[in-house]
Amino acid sequence: MAGWARRTASGAARGLGRGAARAGGGFWRWSGTRWERVRDAEAQRSARLFNLAALLAGWGAALGGAVFTLVLLYALFLIPFTPRVATLEQALEIHPSVAISADGTELTEYARGGREWVELEDISPHVIDALLATEDRRFYSHGGIDLRRTAGAVVRTLSGDREGGSSITQQLAKNLFPQAIGNDASLKRKLKEAITAIKIERVYEKDQILEIYLNSVPFLYNAIGIERAARTYFSKGADDLTLVESATLVAMLKGTSYYNPRRNPERALRRRNLVLRLMVDDGRLEAPEAERLSQQPLALRFERQTIQASLAPHFTEHVRREMEAWADKNGYNLYGDGLRVYTTLDWRLQRAATESVRKFGDALQTVADVEWGRTSASRLGSTTSPYYRAASGVTAFGHYWESKTAVVDQFIRESAEFERETAGGATPEAAIASLRGDATFMANLKNAKTKLQVGFSAIDPHSGAIRVWVGSRGYREAPFDHVLRARRQPGSTFKPFVYARALEEGWDPDDTLRDDSVRIQIDRDELWEPTDPDAASGELVTLRDGLALSRNRISAQLGQRVGARDVARLARRAGVNRSKLEAVPSIALGTEEVSLLEMTSAYATFAAAGLYHRPLAITRIEDRDGNVLEDFAPEARQALKPEVAHTLVDMLRGVVDRGTGRQLRSEFGVRADVAGKTGTTQDGVDGWFMAIHPDLAMGAWVGFDDPRVTFRSAYWQQGGHNALRVVGDFSRTALRSGLLSARPRFPETPEPSSGGIRDWFDGIFGGDEEPAPEARRQERPRRPARPDRAPERSSPEADAVADAVEEALRDIDPEARRAIDDAARQLEREADRLARDAERAAREIEREGARALREAARDIFR
Repeated sequence: MAGWARRTASGAARGLGRGAARAGGGFWRWSGTRWERVRDAEAQRSARLFNLAALLAGWGAALGGAVFTLVLLYALFLIPFTPRVATLEQALEIHPSVAISADGTELTEYARGGREWVELEDISPHVIDALLATEDRRFYSHGGIDLRRTAGAVVRTLSGDREGGSSITQQLAKNLFPQAIGNDASLKRKLKEAITAIKIERVYEKDQILEIYLNSVPFLYNAIGIERAARTYFSKGADDLTLVESATLVAMLKGTSYYNPRRNPERALRRRNLVLRLMVDDGRLEAPEAERLSQQPLALRFERQTIQASLAPHFTEHVRREMEAWADKNGYNLYGDGLRVYTTLDWRLQRAATESVRKFGDALQTVADVEWGRTSASRLGSTTSPYYRAASGVTAFGHYWESKTAVVDQFIRESAEFERETAGGATPEAAIASLRGDATFMANLKNAKTKLQVGFSAIDPHSGAIRVWVGSRGYREAPFDHVLRARRQPGSTFKPFVYARALEEGWDPDDTLRDDSVRIQIDRDELWEPTDPDAASGELVTLRDGLALSRNRISAQLGQRVGARDVARLARRAGVNRSKLEAVPSIALGTEEVSLLEMTSAYATFAAAGLYHRPLAITRIEDRDGNVLEDFAPEARQALKPEVAHTLVDMLRGVVDRGTGRQLRSEFGVRADVAGKTGTTQDGVDGWFMAIHPDLAMGAWVGFDDPRVTFRSAYWQQGGHNALRVVGDFSRTALRSGLLSARPRFPETPEPSSGGIRDWFDGIFGGDEEPAPEARRQERPRRPARPDRAPERSSPEADAVADAVEEALRDIDPEARRAIDDAARQLEREADRLARDAERAAREIEREGARALREAARDIFR
């Protein structure tokens, strides 16, 4: 026992040392031993954690180094796929391409987007201060990449706060070379952006980079660069921008759509004030001044800018699309290579057409405004003068807006404002009530819906060259193109395709159809019954009269005889080849939607003896040194037999000489050899007039973009009374100025020919068999060609007399004028009746003579 105690005491003494001896008790010896064990465990744990941390740090460093090495290698791999230094050096050498008219007038320049270049010294210093404080504070000290800002952006992105770290130079790289760099949020794009930024810094000085950036950054609404942005949002130049205006534009750079001050003013205001605070942080603005400026409103003076100023904007926009496709195919840059694009447009004719569209567009707008501004539906007259006099006493379209509440409510439902109201939780009824109470909204809606539009085009029938292209009454207010893009029903202007098909099948202009009621079964449940303003007379009507007087029942019957499918095919051959044509019975009356350019092209085919030319806008492209890059020759093919085209043109002469288009001669004094066709669609939605001169095919469309809005009276709904006025005024101007000559004439209808005497007799008088009473066509002698006659020529004296007569007629009291019109129509009807009676008597004589000659011919050949 004593030995055990000595051994224990000895061990304790060794384990605790001096501390144990000083403690002197068993408890202390036990607790000391315990603490030693704990301390050893903590030390071991700390050592393990330290070793683990060191190992992880080593692994992290190795992994980071590997990642860095891979990123570096990837960046080196991407260098060849970024813009070359030579490309960067040419970035400032921008040479806009030019479109030139056929008569040598410069129509427009094609610059990139809506850019107007200004030098840095001509930009308000407020813009530069706001830009540097917001986008790149260390711009003048880094070499293209702000590493500190990039690292901060990475940290914030990892913490969930996405923020861009691109320097101004990197943003410029993305703006200048979007295709080479890309727009996706990827490592590849950021590396290419950084590489390109470093290259840019090697090529340009800092001030040059700033100037290029401010001239290339987009601001929506076709505004590229600070100059266009200043004009668009504040109607001033970049050098006149105030500090508040500068901050507003710089605020948009974070996200142009999101911070659009026109669409999202509250959001834009908050962002603008943030820009002001950032300028304070950067020492570029005093805090009290920033506080004062932040209280100011946005004060926009918004005015949308056109892409480029152009003498013929719709035409040059069409040329731009064609040139972009050509440039992409041939490796040129339309906006920087200084190409010279020679076009077919005749600026002198274009200017005359633009004036006619403006003058009669305004006049017809006044007619519509007054018609729908009055409670009375009575027509004031057949000229525009009484409507001008009445305009001051009515509210334009006031009666329409008050009486057609269901239509107006539907207009509201289709607006973007209505969608925003309902998206915010309002019921449809509450949204309509709210918007009806918004005077500005309702005024804008009314102006948009009741704005009359006009389209006009003209084509040279000998080559297909487009000479005139007026897409609307004004490009700034109505950029939508009513020549090419609009698809509208052509009405009776489509009927010539029916008659052309009949001529191809052997019909004669003097063949007849009976003016009876027509009922055509479309399908089991649908019956089509085309009508005319007058009731069916039951009389025989020649095809010539059916076309000249635009008889729907005659055209519908003829369409049934020749077949809708063949009519559609002929129309496509002639030039209506971009729109889809359904082979339905009503195609004979023009119910299939087409473009004005297609119709003008098809009428040019009629004028060119059946030779179709593809509409041509560009004749030659040169580089800026004058070297010819490509010539464009007319493309032609025979669409109709010449004799068919000649006969059809002769029938269309009747429209102008005595039919629905006679106002072209009576009111506008057009004395040249012209032919044409009027067209009016259901409910007067569309008014058309197509005209052909031996050297020019012309077409006009008049209507409203929304088909629920039309002229009120049936008279003004007719193409012969609205669209014809535009063509008539243009034709009169072109003829008087010598741009068109009154001397050329269309070829006359050719004499019939056959291979022998028997064929000649049979061709004129028919074969041995008498045609059945219900035969497809009535056989009789073909009329000889009209003798050539000298054209009626205009003279200053005759023009003066015509103008005086026209002016006197305009001043006649509307009631007296109506009485004169009614008497003239009665005389015309009586003359038509007498002519029909005389024609019937002549046919009877012809039949008797033909029978006698036939008998004589048989005796000769027996």
